[in-house]
Amino acid sequence: MLADPPQLDVGETAQAAGEALKRPEVRALFVSEAGRLVGVVTRKTLVREVVAAGRDPRTTRVGEIAEEPQNTVDSDLPLEEGFRFLEEQDLDRVPVVDGGRLVGVLSRAVLQRRLAEDEPPVDDGS
Repeated sequence: MLADPPQLDVGETAQAAGEALKRPEVRALFVSEAGRLVGVVTRKTLVREVVAAGRDPRTTRVGEIAEEPQNTVDSDLPLEEGFRFLEEQDLDRVPVVDGGRLVGVLSRAVLQRRLAEDEPPVDDGS
């Protein structure tokens, strides 16, 4: 799990979101209010909700444009179940919450590597 994922408060501007999303490693920003996850903003969100809509990014708040997360997983979910969930839903990553508070992001690629490391070596009979 990636702890402390990139997040913004609902009162931050779309301009601030755009600046954070300029970094290639940041694919999504999690929007929170009083520590609770309320939505997600991506580059696609900014284009659709701000640029194409003709809104001013300096005055548009991320809380106004954030998309409700489609999926979340609880922090106590075992890794194998988390991986299975990501596979079944065909997701690359999913927010991890504890009582509604964002605590991290579960990544399919990272989980795949982690689970492979935990696999015992295969005896090829040699």
